[in-house]
Amino acid sequence: MVDTSFGTAEQLKDPDYMPPLSKAVPLGIQHVLAMFVSNVTPAIIVAGAAGIGFGSDQGALGFPDMTYMIQMSILFAGIATLLQTIGMGPVGARLPIVQGTSFAFVPVMIPAVAGLGTAGLAGLMTGVFLGGIFHFCLGFFVGRIRYALPPLVTGLIVLMIGLALVKVGIQYAAGGVPLMGKPAFGSLAMWTPALVVVVVTLAVKFFMRGFMAVAAVLVGIIAGYLVAYLMGQVNFGGVGRAAVFSVPLPFKWGFEFNGAIVLGMCFMAIVSAIETVGDTSGITRGGAGREATDKEISGATFADGLGTSVAGIFGGLPNTSFSQNVGLVAMTGVMSRHVVTIGAIFLIVCGFIPKVGALINTVPINVLGGGVIVMFGMVCASGVSMLSAVNWNRRNMVIFATALSVSFGLQLEPSALQHVGKTMQILLTSGLLPAAFISIVLNLVLPENLGD
Repeated sequence: MVDTSFGTAEQLKDPDYMPPLSKAVPLGIQHVLAMFVSNVTPAIIVAGAAGIGFGSDQGALGFPDMTYMIQMSILFAGIATLLQTIGMGPVGARLPIVQGTSFAFVPVMIPAVAGLGTAGLAGLMTGVFLGGIFHFCLGFFVGRIRYALPPLVTGLIVLMIGLALVKVGIQYAAGGVPLMGKPAFGSLAMWTPALVVVVVTLAVKFFMRGFMAVAAVLVGIIAGYLVAYLMGQVNFGGVGRAAVFSVPLPFKWGFEFNGAIVLGMCFMAIVSAIETVGDTSGITRGGAGREATDKEISGATFADGLGTSVAGIFGGLPNTSFSQNVGLVAMTGVMSRHVVTIGAIFLIVCGFIPKVGALINTVPINVLGGGVIVMFGMVCASGVSMLSAVNWNRRNMVIFATALSVSFGLQLEPSALQHVGKTMQILLTSGLLPAAFISIVLNLVLPENLGD
């Protein structure tokens, strides 16, 4: 039920309405807490894949670089959110849209930085920068390509995103990537905090109401963190060494063009743009009881692309609208974009303080694993939910079966492509790109009455 103490019913539906600060500030912080874990997790995963590692004495690049990537995720989530809420010319929907680092790109980014002899972080950040420019350009005609992405295609892509990530969740919960010399991997000491996260998250999600239910993963991670601390798994050494204030560095890891990474970023930008269209429509329907205008949809897509491109320059990852915050708008009934602006300012302030990133980096990998098990499972469930809207005739079943078998099979057995070029390996072993390509092409070329 909507709390009318925030304003009249008409005011609450108005994006330009500013509630009293005593109400607006807690609401803004609430939006930040609802997205915080999901926002920083992709940076931790990609940094780990790149060899940065967890903790001050692990990884090829070391603790400060992991902290830097977390810091950039926080900072540019805030900047991208401001682009949405305040706007700049045609950029921005001027709606309460919260931006954050996108999980959708993670299955493409992992092989881009590890295992296939790629350009590493320099190539990835260049790809993010150029992919963001492509994403921005989608704003001019995003409405025209929606027909090519029905629930059969988008549901399959979202399902594949989740399936590509569940292995990462289990590895992290068991103590990280299983390497020689890590006998603790898979031990009860590793699994205990992770299981605490899962159990507490489920308990809060199903037995609590309001904001607590929305922030269930955050509450679960805090509980698991406390258990890990009592078990001696938390190290605060890096927090003291982190700077109190610092500014981002342009192209910190260099500038290196890699065609496979750029293509992957551009293709996933299309998926992200469609997701943003859905989130924008969801906010206007849930908060104001109306459909989003073409101007709002294109503005939201422009902000997505610009926010991503700028983030790539300074070592951030692709940004997109956050669906959990769409639900928060519907739950509170407060449509004010100024509330989300307050949350964005909070993110930006934290993004200039490396100690915040360093503190987040004290979260043990197994605790994070417990959280992402739930999050990645929810991604799979979201894909299944989208697929429930599909008319499962023979045509659609064949399209789904073919795309799923090829894409998931290549992801499970990447050595099947050992004789193709590295560019094709990166594009095809992600699972996402072949699934999207096959399903889109077959959906466009096969007649609707095939096999009926």
